[in-house]
Amino acid sequence: MARVRYGARTEAEITASRTASSRLPDIWSTGVVALWESDPDAVAAVLPPPLKPTARPLVRVSVSKVDLPGYPLGAGSFAVAAAHEDVEGWYPLVMPMTHERALTGGREVFGEPKKLGEVTVERDGLVVRAVLARHGIEFVEVRGAVTGALPLPEPSQKTDFYFKFLPAVDGSGFDADPVLVHCVRDEKVRRLERVTGDVVLRESMYDPVADLPVRRLLEITLGEKTSGQRGRVAERVSGQALLPYIHQRYDDPRQILDGPPEGSVW
Repeated sequence: MARVRYGARTEAEITASRTASSRLPDIWSTGVVALWESDPDAVAAVLPPPLKPTARPLVRVSVSKVDLPGYPLGAGSFAVAAAHEDVEGWYPLVMPMTHERALTGGREVFGEPKKLGEVTVERDGLVVRAVLARHGIEFVEVRGAVTGALPLPEPSQKTDFYFKFLPAVDGSGFDADPVLVHCVRDEKVRRLERVTGDVVLRESMYDPVADLPVRRLLEITLGEKTSGQRGRVAERVSGQALLPYIHQRYDDPRQILDGPPEGSVW
């Protein structure tokens, strides 16, 4: 009988898959990063407990393109500064990706708030434009001109905070207590340039980042970097405390209750 592809894989096949994933070469991306100070009350309002605001109400947007062989990828992140106990890092509110493959591991393994979207990074001479868009709305646009090279930073670590959860089958909350994930990224930069420009936040009911306005723009950079990541569960958190923030993950929170009509099969 021919192999049934939905059948169980052997232990050797599973091990080989894990080994191949752990030996990926450095993958370099080209991206624009903008950093600004926003309204402190707005930043505090989007942080689910036990995350807390840091001393400065920072917002960071990253818009990148990754030239994977035969599989170019656009990847974005819109995050606010946050702290968990003595660890400071970033809490992403939305992470647009141009391919579903980039969503799967991030959402299911780490709890990343990834969504399908359009991601644009363009350079024409000195002019740079980077855009995050969904549902036909360019809700973030970073634009400017390159004004010079910057010193390369030393390799560094950055921490992102994610909440990993499964909505309850009966719609009453969660199947189990959610977990707070610390995702640590080891970053290396091989090119970095200063950009003089501005950040435009446009109104979107799906991605309401305009509620975190640019009070003081700190920097815009264009660079090439590579990173690897590893995650750990920091703690289990209260489902009741997280529930008021669950809408951050979905365009419409009611969609978690979508299902086939009774008697039908999807």
